[in-house]
Amino acid sequence: MTRVISISNHKGGVGKTTSVVNLGAALANFKKKVLLVDMDPQANMSVSFGISDAEENVYMALKGEQILKPINVYKNLDIIASTLDLSGAETELSAEAGREYIFQELLEPIKANYDYVLIDCPPSLGLLTVNAFTASDEIFIPIQPHYLAIKGLTKILEVVNKIKKRLNKNLEITGVFVTMFDKRKILHKDVYETIVTYFQDRVFRTLIRENIALAEAPSAGLDIFRYDHNSNGADDYLHLAKEVIKSEKKDS
Repeated sequence: MTRVISISNHKGGVGKTTSVVNLGAALANFKKKVLLVDMDPQANMSVSFGISDAEENVYMALKGEQILKPINVYKNLDIIASTLDLSGAETELSAEAGREYIFQELLEPIKANYDYVLIDCPPSLGLLTVNAFTASDEIFIPIQPHYLAIKGLTKILEVVNKIKKRLNKNLEITGVFVTMFDKRKILHKDVYETIVTYFQDRVFRTLIRENIALAEAPSAGLDIFRYDHNSNGADDYLHLAKEVIKSEKKDS
């Protein structure tokens, strides 16, 4: 069964897109069929694979001018690209009937082709994120180990609860993971313990460490495994993917 997972945090700079790219690539390395969807108007996920200004993109599909057309980037890994034009989608679609379900309807014909669909949500809780949540079964939240990042979770929890009640009763936050972790910093350890206390068994034990290779890889249009497979970043996302696959077996 396909797992459709939104990776979301309305706070920017938490490693959300980095996580979509590299978790997706790690899952593909484990021979899972993976589709990554770039729902962020900044299109950083698409650029991370060296794709810009793709004629076939999520914006054109949301407008009803195309079906979703995946672009193959590696074996077992496809993406739906974004475009800067997507920034106007929330206004353009605001008057559409059933506007919260547009992406769900677009995804339905193709999602069975994949084991995982990972959606890179924009750093906001507007209509694009609502569309992603409505189409998803699960939400993963990447969190930077700062106290302000924890405080900012309240809003996303409120939105998830509303969507669960009104639009998608099956939606659950099933994974939380810490990014940019530095074990030398007491603050980081304290915040991690606070996150575990709050989210308990939903927290992945893998900690994504601070790693310069993760920041460099997108400029080369590569995921971390093709950029530097010996880096801490590659090691961490492989371990995170193993945890995700293990949770799949536990839930089945």
